[in-house]
Parts: sequence; structure tokens; C-alpha cells
Amino acid sequence: MPRYTPPLRDMAFVFDELLDVQAVLARFPDAEPIDSGTIAQVLEEAGRFCSEVLFPLNASGDREGCRFAAGEVSTPAGFAAAYRAFVEAGWPALSCDPAHSGQGLPSVVNNALYEMMNAANQAWTMYPGLSHGAYECLHANGTDAQQRTYLPRLVSGEWTGTMCLTEPHCGTDLGLLKTRARPLEDGSFALSGTKIFISSGEHDLAANIVHLVLARLPDAPAGTKGISLFVVPKFLPAPDAADGLGARNGIRCDAIEEKMGIHGNATCVMNLDDARGWLVGDAHRGLNAMFVMMNSARLGVGMQGLGLTEVAYQQSLAYAKERTQMRALTGPKAPDQAADPIIVHPDVRRMLLTQKAYAEGGRAFASWLALQIDRARHEPDEGARAAAARAVALLTPVAKAFLTDNALECTSHAIQIFGGHGFIRDTGVEQYLRDARINTIYEGTNGIQALDLLGRKVLGDMGASLKAVGAEIEAFIDAEGVKAEMLEFVDPLADLAQKVQKLTAELGMKAMADRDEVGAASVPYLRVIGHLCFAYLWARMARIALDRQPDGDPFYAAKLATARFYFARLLPETAAQIRMARSGAKVLMALDADWF
Repeated sequence: MPRYTPPLRDMAFVFDELLDVQAVLARFPDAEPIDSGTIAQVLEEAGRFCSEVLFPLNASGDREGCRFAAGEVSTPAGFAAAYRAFVEAGWPALSCDPAHSGQGLPSVVNNALYEMMNAANQAWTMYPGLSHGAYECLHANGTDAQQRTYLPRLVSGEWTGTMCLTEPHCGTDLGLLKTRARPLEDGSFALSGTKIFISSGEHDLAANIVHLVLARLPDAPAGTKGISLFVVPKFLPAPDAADGLGARNGIRCDAIEEKMGIHGNATCVMNLDDARGWLVGDAHRGLNAMFVMMNSARLGVGMQGLGLTEVAYQQSLAYAKERTQMRALTGPKAPDQAADPIIVHPDVRRMLLTQKAYAEGGRAFASWLALQIDRARHEPDEGARAAAARAVALLTPVAKAFLTDNALECTSHAIQIFGGHGFIRDTGVEQYLRDARINTIYEGTNGIQALDLLGRKVLGDMGASLKAVGAEIEAFIDAEGVKAEMLEFVDPLADLAQKVQKLTAELGMKAMADRDEVGAASVPYLRVIGHLCFAYLWARMARIALDRQPDGDPFYAAKLATARFYFARLLPETAAQIRMARSGAKVLMALDADWF
């Protein structure tokens, strides 16, 4: 039977030894105090919920899917009960503001919770995940009245949230959206239009759904500068009612999509017919306000990729230790059996180590980035807060795209390791690949993330944010590059850091003459930056493992061996990616569209 084991030992390593989270959090005067022991207890309980409640529903939820009838959506059996347990345990409130009944724990802890939830059941996790994004948006941009109305119930999990952006004729290019908002005399607005691909847009888990909707006011200019943001609840708020619910609003689900994966999550067509909504933030500035939720969602999608990488690795490893096929090339390793376990074969180990290196590297990277979010909110020094915020802005597209691209590779490896048994439903690993495929598409395709990274985040500020992150890496290189035992890690890291500087300057010069050069180079460029971050963190983890070698703990021996694999077999990808980034736009744009 498939199992999911929360990676608590590796999480503790990242929190306590790599990032020293407790010491960082202790600097924050306005944050709730928390120590490493408490964090460990929280994550242990979260892991138990994920492995015992969510994971058993993953395969059955995929087979059953959501059902739609007369505007109502029924989630798979067990989903609603699991959500009630999630709410009763207080998990939705984990990192929310205590001023709105939240628990005030740091984002880095909430991030670990969502890794485990996504590993256990991505489709289910999307329901509360989007709610947390709606909370973040209203917490940052909502009026006092909106916050009083919506935040306590989003924090408690009584109500859930969505983001309604995409329309039938426009996805990434939101400047084309047509949904209209007509002012009403009481200060509210009547919204009309159609939104598609709305994850969790309708379901039976919670009493109310809070939709954040992008629309145009009558006087809106064309393009993205004419977009406003509105909060549009499924049921109108009624403060005097015990459950806070009033009349049914004019936003309804008219269909759900039949999809390749994430069958347990309802992907809805939502129609608004004079649905009442309230302006969030300033008129015509809706995209700026929505970016809070969009960036939260992009980091959340990165965690979906990381979760699937980890669970695919766990299933692959268990199978490789049990499945017997052929003999090892160096002679029998299990002479009492008719064949050896497939884990003895070098190519199987290549795939397992790829999964392991990307899972553990991804956990380190995602945790480091989540800690920057906490630092951006709570560091006592204004300059430190600003530097952390710049790092988060720079690396959010990397987290979304690099982690999900890696997940697609690692879930594919899982099917390959299982062989023919991976291609059928019985073992369950084919679901991971189907679920992983969407993560490279929604919340901005990975190509869009790459354009954002190179065009806006790097070249847009003349490389200042990248240089700031690079300074941290350079400080590590300077400190460790003089130590013989670290040269196998530091030398390739230093070499890549220098190549990134040179490549960035070269692309900046080419882009001034032809903006297509940015589009041509952006995807390989993002892969290179992702590897730069991973190489830095893997070198730091190798340093710790080397220091702990005398302890004789196999955990550190495995960490060191995985670091060596990463530098030997995965990091060299950057050579090809740099060459592709330098190849220019001409090879892509020379062919006339009619000649394809």
C-alpha cells in the first residue's frame, strides 16, 4: 500500500541547522515568540493530519472527481469531513494575523505545512490554499469594514476564497478582460461577465465562498491600467445573522471542467449576473492589489511542485527497494532471491537521486524564501526589511517555475522507475504526473514567470536585486573557498556565479537593441538562476554534513552523497542552458509564420 511519510527529519535540518530559524525569529519584536521545539511539535501534528487524513483520500478523490448538478458542486467522498477536521484543528489560522483571530506563526512554518498537504493531496489542498491567498489580499488592501466582515471567517476556515481573473478570451493578458462593474447608489457595484478556470469556485466544504474578481468600471481606460478589484461573496454578508450569511448573490457556477488531473478540485466556469461586489483598493489599480494574492498563489504553486516531488520520490524509493529485476552488473546483491532489487542499477539510482536532490534542494530553497517573507514583515531594521522584500520579489517566479518544472521531471521518473506498473492506475504514481502538469501552467505559465524574472525583476532594476542576492552567495564563497574539503562544492558555485554575472550583462545589452532577446533567453535564464540558488544551498548543506560526519549519523552521510550527486549530475545542465540563452532571438524568429 502506498504511504506518505512527512519529511520531518529533513525539515528539522533545514529549520535548525541550515537556516537557524529560531534565531532569526527571535530578532522580530512584533512577532509572536516561538522556539524550535514548538515548531517541531506543530509540524509533527501537521504531518500526522496529512498522512492519516489527506493522503488516504488522494487516489479515491482522483478516481471519483467532483460532480456538478444544477449549479452545485459535490467534492469527492471524505473531502468535506477532512475539511471540517482541518478547520476544527485551527490549521487555516496558523500564520494569520492575531488581530483577526489568527495564530501568528511565521510564514516559514505555514510553508512547511503546505508542502506536506500538497504531497498528501494537492487537489484537496487547493481549497484552503486559495483561501489563504484571499486572506493575504484583503489583509493588505481591504477597508476596515471589509476586513471585519471577511477576515475572521477566512481565518477560521468557515468561509473559503478564490481569485477570478481568467476569461474565455484572455488568460495571461488580463488587459483584455471584459467583465464590467456598474456603480450602485449604496456604494457597491453590480458585476457582470464570465470567468473560467476558477479553482475551488464552487464546492460543498464551506458555507460561503469569497471571490476576488477583476473587472472594469464604466470610465476605465483600456488595458491593465483600467482594471479594478472587487470582493464578491457567494452569499451576501449579514452581520446580524448567526452564520453571517444573507441572500444568495448573483455569481454562480455554470459548469466544471473535465481535466487531465487534480480531479478532486472543482475548476469552474463562473458567471456573474449583476452580482454585488465591493471595491478593494483604489479604482483602476486592481491588478496591483491582486498581485498580493497572485504572488501568494505563485509561491503556493511552487509548494505544490515540491510536495509532488517529495511524494513521488517516496513511492519510487519504496518500489525500487522491493521490485526485483535482473542482477547487478557487478554480481548478485541478493543471492537468496531470483533477481536483485532494482535499486542496485545505476540508472534507477540516477532517477532516485534526481528526485531526492530536487526535493531536498527545493525544501531548502522554499524555506529560505519563506523566511525572507517573514523578514520582510518583521525585521526591526528598515533596510533589512527592504532587502528581504526585494529577494522575495526577485525569486518568486523562480520558486513557481523551477520547482514545478523539477516536479514534472521527478514525477515522470516515478513512472519510469515503476515501469509498466507506473503507467497504470493501480500504483497511483501516474496521478502525480497528471497533477504536476497543471502546476507549470496556471498562476502564470512558467514561460511568463521567466519573462517576469529576466525582463522585470533583473533587467528592470538594472540587476540590483540579483546583485544583492549574489552578495550573500559571494560571502559564502569567500568564507568557504579557502577550505580544501569544500572545493568540490564551492568551485562550481563560484564558476556559475561569475557566468550569471556575465550572462546577465550580455542579455541586458542585447535587449536594448531587440526586446525579443529577452523572450528568447528567459526560460533557460530562469533555469540557470534556479540552479544558482540550489547550488548555493546545497553547498551550505554539504558544509553542515561535513562538520557532522564524525557523529556517524547516516542522515549526514546521505546529505553529503546527495550534494555530490547534485553538483556532478544536475548542476552541469547550466552549461547547456547558458548556451541556449546566448543563442539569441534570430534562430526563433527568422522562420515566417506561414512556413511552419
